[in-house]
Order: sequence, then C-alpha cells, then structure tokens
Amino acid sequence: MSTTIRNAGSAESPHGGYDAENPLPPAVRGATVIPDRVVARIAARVASTALHRLTHQPHAHAALTASGVRTTTYDGTAQLALTVDLPYPTDIAATCGQLQREVAERVAQLTGLDISEVTLTVQRLVVAGRSARVR
Repeated sequence: MSTTIRNAGSAESPHGGYDAENPLPPAVRGATVIPDRVVARIAARVASTALHRLTHQPHAHAALTASGVRTTTYDGTAQLALTVDLPYPTDIAATCGQLQREVAERVAQLTGLDISEVTLTVQRLVVAGRSARVR
C-alpha cells in the first residue's frame, strides 16, 4: 500500500496547487493589487449611484465618470478625490458628508482597501430640469 503526502501548494494537489485541507498562510500566498484606474472606476460608479439616491435626481444629472475621480493607492490604503455636480437646491454640506461616508464604506467593501480620505469638489450646482451647462 502506498501513501502520498501532499504539501500545501504542491503540484500533486487535485485543485491545481491548492489544498483546501492545508491552505497556505496569507503572507505566503501573495497579494492582490488593484490598479488606481480600477479603484477610480469603482469609486465613480459608487458615487454616481449614491448621488442618485441622495438627491433623487436622474442619473444624467448625477453622472460621474472615472475622469472625475482621482485615486492614489499605497500599501493597502487609498485616497479618493471626486469632482461632482449637485442639483440646486440641495443641502450641500449634508449631501457631501453623506456622499463621502458612503463612497468610503462601499469602495472599502468592494476593494478591500482602507480608504483614508475622500475629498469632494463641487464643480457646479445644476438647476433641476435644465441641462448641466447653461450659458
């Protein structure tokens, strides 16, 4: 009778190098790196959804693209800077505070990063029923 002993991560493992009974510790497995542009896209989507819900405006008025978001990630921590348009009239301070909290919480959930800072810049106030750019 022969006995085969499998080490964690060995090529003999039936799951392609992963042994569920003896998993490798996290420090040995490695790390997942999420590029800044991906974090920016996630933050843009989260912010756009939150703005829609907070302001009760159509997505067209609460639109935010990844170009309106800057991110800096380092060692598992991210800083976000968002530029947004808000509907007029609105409570700017309350809306911005809630938006900052929601973006920080949701981006942290989705990426696993610690969000150290969310900076908001209100680019303009948009009157409901009008296009975003009026001259």
